[in-house]
Amino acid sequence: MTLVLALALARPAQADDIPVDLELVLAVDVSRSMDPDEQALQRQGYINALRHAEVINAIRSGPYGRIAVTYFEWSGPDAQEVIVPWMLIEDPESADAVASRIAPSSSFGRYGTSISSSLAYAATLFDHNGFAGQHLTIDVSGDGPNNMGGPVVVARDAVVARGITINGLPIVLRPSRFNGFDIADLDHYYQGCVVGGFGAFTIAVTATEQFEIAIRRKLVLEISQARPRLIPAAADAPTRSDIDCMVGENLRGRSMQR
Repeated sequence: MTLVLALALARPAQADDIPVDLELVLAVDVSRSMDPDEQALQRQGYINALRHAEVINAIRSGPYGRIAVTYFEWSGPDAQEVIVPWMLIEDPESADAVASRIAPSSSFGRYGTSISSSLAYAATLFDHNGFAGQHLTIDVSGDGPNNMGGPVVVARDAVVARGITINGLPIVLRPSRFNGFDIADLDHYYQGCVVGGFGAFTIAVTATEQFEIAIRRKLVLEISQARPRLIPAAADAPTRSDIDCMVGENLRGRSMQR
């Protein structure tokens, strides 16, 4: 996709929008396959990462020295909840204000994992949000493949067509309590079926102690990538011919036939 086409498909900025280096949507999986401890670790990972000096320094190093962030939690179709509305981060105080809004929760998400619905929902959050970013990114976490809603590749490609980058945090820990939908090599699934756009990448979490480090590393990379460049704003999503992007839907279909 050319830069001109990508920009044409992106939403127009308003005259009074605040210019920022990056508009970042944090889309966090809270489906029931994530147990309470894992959900708490994930939330605390985002809280600590947003407050970390490495993240603050990355933000300050940009042309504008500020980014805009929103945080929502998701599970099945029509199960998305914004926890932190769009907020500006430009210093430790504003970073702490965002992190403080990510409060612990004792509630589970709904059944099902709809990455496709959540990507489509995340893309709408960029519209009329009061910011004009040099770069638009969705940062999506998850511990399983898409198994509800529309096909994930269709949703991904529609989002990427708007000039939005999708990065992934596949969570590969112990088998979930609802392991009928688990797959091997979830990181490869995310790489081949979920992420897309310019410079898209995944960072897998394979142990609980890695949550904070992985989230912090991903935030620093995403912020550092939000720089002016003379290359297309959106590139083809990475693909692998051996990845079945309908594996989650097929697993759910077989379980319903039992």
